[in-house]
Amino acid sequence: MKTRSLLAFAAAGVTLAACQGLKDAFSAHTDVAARAGSQELTVTRLADLLGKTPLQIQPTKENANAIAALWVDYQLLGLAAAKGDSLTSPKEIEAAAQGYIADRMLQHFSAHVDSTLMTSPASEASYDAGASNVFDARHILFQFPIGATPQQKDSVKKKAEAVLAQVNDRNFADLARKYSGDPGSAKQGGDLGVFQRTEMVPEFGNAVAGLKPGEISKLVQTQYGYHIIQRLTYAQAKTQYDSTYPRIANQGAERAYIAKLDSGSNIQVKPGAANTAKVAALDMAGHRDDNGVLATFNGGKLTVGRFVMWLQGMPPSQNIPQRMQTVPDSLIDNFLHGLAGQEVMLQRADSMKLGLTADEKDQLYKGFAGWIAQGWATLGVDPSMLADSVK
Repeated sequence: MKTRSLLAFAAAGVTLAACQGLKDAFSAHTDVAARAGSQELTVTRLADLLGKTPLQIQPTKENANAIAALWVDYQLLGLAAAKGDSLTSPKEIEAAAQGYIADRMLQHFSAHVDSTLMTSPASEASYDAGASNVFDARHILFQFPIGATPQQKDSVKKKAEAVLAQVNDRNFADLARKYSGDPGSAKQGGDLGVFQRTEMVPEFGNAVAGLKPGEISKLVQTQYGYHIIQRLTYAQAKTQYDSTYPRIANQGAERAYIAKLDSGSNIQVKPGAANTAKVAALDMAGHRDDNGVLATFNGGKLTVGRFVMWLQGMPPSQNIPQRMQTVPDSLIDNFLHGLAGQEVMLQRADSMKLGLTADEKDQLYKGFAGWIAQGWATLGVDPSMLADSVK
């Protein structure tokens, strides 16, 4: 998970509402775009700030939100400096940095889960048993032509049967290089490397799981064609298996743990939550403090405000707010279920006292001003542009 910048924190104090055009972007009843203490940023001044940035920022609502948030940051820092504060109080910083703190807590929780679910190290016994469904195999693929007719498939099968009749452990690699239609593995003698059973199509994965180490299969048909498969021995797979198995096994154990935690938390997405989330996604600043409930779980809830927090921390390149407007509500419900699951993990992390370490808190407090400056630089906004923006 990536640490959020201050822009993603969207410091408290910005109040924006739905709109038509920049002038209406903030309210139908006032020309104030944002407030910080007694200071006000007018819509007219905000439009001027947008026009002065060297990045030629378009006057969209999202860009207006970002500039307004930076203005609030600037004003709050000025107020803090006037009071002799060290930028602002730890409590205020933590309130602004909820997303960063949530990320760090989830990382600590994941590390804790990993440490408690450590699997046995790789060994010949774990390999032979197919522990965690991890295997190493090689194959020779006799590929079906695109849109193959029954007659063409029969022809491919006869060719595969002819090679099957002569293949053995000693010549398998050579025959794979000569006959296999899988360009990715043919040059390696058909070796697919270490993989989990679920990474392969079911027919292939099931066939590998049914082989003993060193055993060669009969013909296996998949959507791609006919395969001759050999499950490698531990001696053949040892180097890659020993380095890969612990990671795959731990990931599998963690997924199982999280799935169990999720299923036991009774997550329920509220009817109509998808539509509420769509609206909030297009006006995140206006819903930052929205306590409306999107989903519930044992001992907690996912509010609109928390949804906005998670959304603001996601990469802008994914364009999620806009994409949400066109996808089925069922996908948004799944998305909200996943975010509620994140809240469940945070709840568990909090109960385990897996908060920020002393070093992380120190880094957060000391880095606050730097993150603001980074946000200014990213948008090409000079603090002097913001200084005279009061009403």
